[in-house]
Amino acid sequence: MFKWILLAATALLPYTVLAVAGPFSLTVYPESIMQGEPAVVTIVGITSTSSVKKISFDGVPLGLFLNQNKVTALIGIDLNKKPGSYILSVEMSGGTKIENTVTVVKRERIQEPFSIPTKLGGNTVQSQKTLVSTLAAENASLAHITTGKKAFWKDTFVWPLESITVTDSYGYSRETGAYSIAHKGTDFRAAEGTKVLAINRGVVRIAKTYRNYGKTVVVDHGLGLMSFYMHLSKIKVATGQLVVPGQVVGSSGQTGYAEQPHLHLTIRINGTSIDPMKFFERINTKR
Repeated sequence: MFKWILLAATALLPYTVLAVAGPFSLTVYPESIMQGEPAVVTIVGITSTSSVKKISFDGVPLGLFLNQNKVTALIGIDLNKKPGSYILSVEMSGGTKIENTVTVVKRERIQEPFSIPTKLGGNTVQSQKTLVSTLAAENASLAHITTGKKAFWKDTFVWPLESITVTDSYGYSRETGAYSIAHKGTDFRAAEGTKVLAINRGVVRIAKTYRNYGKTVVVDHGLGLMSFYMHLSKIKVATGQLVVPGQVVGSSGQTGYAEQPHLHLTIRINGTSIDPMKFFERINTKR
């Protein structure tokens, strides 16, 4: 069952200055980050990533890149990360240190019933068990994909389809029998065979078929940022291939755990799946 949601303009929260140290300041957008969402960190007062020795959030190193000519990093908050305050820390090459807290807030949890397609066994106890075990195996195989040590992209991120309508949003739980499966991506309306486009420049790391995710393409954009295109009817790229923004990577379909044609898009930051709609909003916002 799909929820049809037409895209609408959303109010943008302003950047918040977290800390200032001499000529440098650290800003984050948005000020508070909801579970399952990304944040954009900017270091003001420098123009080169080489000016930063290291940057981390909650002890995990972050990659740096130039976005709109500003030194930038991305934070991905896991859907299940405990709400609270976490340390964002930056050490400049000259020794200056900037440190402050970032607040993670709780996401409202929504649950909806979801059936298993007949092609995967239907709504039986055995099908439920098989679904959960095979999903775990597929997720394990997708958990450690190689990522580039630098950003492969320079241009603005583009939508994966020429026409965008959300049919199933990120973050709710699909109640399948005795199991609850979080939907860690966004589904877009797409008739069978619709062209699916790379959201930015990157290297294809996965181009194969999975039982549940169906025909899948994974593009590594470098620095731990990856885009996943699932349930495709056709794959039109090969592993190791370099793709550019807007390049066709496949055709939409309903392979795997899908009951009708659509495109499922997942975006991960350092292994954490975040809300794709919030990613596009925040990475492309002019500042």
